[in-house]
Amino acid sequence: MHFSPLVDRIANKGASHWSIHFDAERQRAQGRDVIILTAGDPDQMPPEAVIEATIASLRRHRTRYSPFVGHPELRAAIAARVARRTGRPCSAENIAVVSGAQAGLYCALQCIAGPGDEVIIPEPIYATYEAVVGASGGQLVTVPLRPEIGFHPDIEAIERALTPRTRVLWINSPHNPTGAVLSASEVEAIAALCRRHGLWLVSDEVYEDLAFSCPHASAWGLSEQSIVVSSLSKSHAIPGFRIGWIVAPPPLVAHLSNLLICMHYGGPAFIQDGALAALAVDLPEVVALREDYRRRAGLLAGMLATAQGCRTAPPEGGMFLLLDIRGTGLGAESFARALLEHEGVATFPCDGFGPSGAGHIRISLTAPDGQLVEAGKRILRYVRALGEHNGGSVANLTSGQEV
Repeated sequence: MHFSPLVDRIANKGASHWSIHFDAERQRAQGRDVIILTAGDPDQMPPEAVIEATIASLRRHRTRYSPFVGHPELRAAIAARVARRTGRPCSAENIAVVSGAQAGLYCALQCIAGPGDEVIIPEPIYATYEAVVGASGGQLVTVPLRPEIGFHPDIEAIERALTPRTRVLWINSPHNPTGAVLSASEVEAIAALCRRHGLWLVSDEVYEDLAFSCPHASAWGLSEQSIVVSSLSKSHAIPGFRIGWIVAPPPLVAHLSNLLICMHYGGPAFIQDGALAALAVDLPEVVALREDYRRRAGLLAGMLATAQGCRTAPPEGGMFLLLDIRGTGLGAESFARALLEHEGVATFPCDGFGPSGAGHIRISLTAPDGQLVEAGKRILRYVRALGEHNGGSVANLTSGQEV
């Protein structure tokens, strides 16, 4: 069979690590007691107002085609939210409604990067980023995020990575998988760097409502070439709605409209009506959901603090806990697979997130407290058994040996 060169560009290493998630789902379907802490799929119920508005829209037979970049009312509501939160001008002409933040990132990169263009992303990165850059024809360039500074960006290191081919600087805050939340001064410094070098700044802000160490700082409006991508998937526990948006300069939104004609030809009207209800007022469920993740992060981090050969710290935001397991002597994928096999806990190995992710597993906090406590107990039990297998000691952090 003959395939286009695209299939090689989107076949990234991160995708292979989903096999642990799929194995866990299969085992659970077969009746095994498995705790799945892999995907960022909220376990909480969506706000009832959103569900009711969606159902009411369906009953009004809102099932016809929609404008390619979204209904004007929804675009205006998103723009008003952005302007209110950032204090910077934003109008409906700055908004394109898309099928979730993932689609937003894909569409944005398709319109601003092409063959030979370099896209700089601080790593570790979320597993799909590599394929998104590859699909555009661009070249991914990563800059390490160092744990000793809490995985916050080193602006000087980013600037040293720039070349004449650099076109895009892509950031993510709250960060997946590390949980770092960029301060306003850090985002401004990154935007200033983009202004000096004429770069597009892409900011993935899908976890914006889940920042709990400090207020979320948006990149919108900090440069003429700033792009923000976000959605309601995490904040309102509706990932299945596939509703997100791109905030961008109007000329880019016009290009996005042309691209969206080629793709989904406008999103479902009834889903957009549900999203409109989510944006009409600040719903208390959103605050409660953020507090859930804050509490769960502290709970699990406290339990795992005693895990021999492991290191962790409560994240500053998001819905994940990053666990450094290098001291156990196992690589991340080996650790995650053995943890599933022996203890029935599924986690996500971060090897595919970039070199800085090697030796770490990402633990999703999308489970009730009781399940998280049980998962913590199982992880501790597995690490204890691993230490006993090694004669009561753990491998040297730099040995690179696996048991």
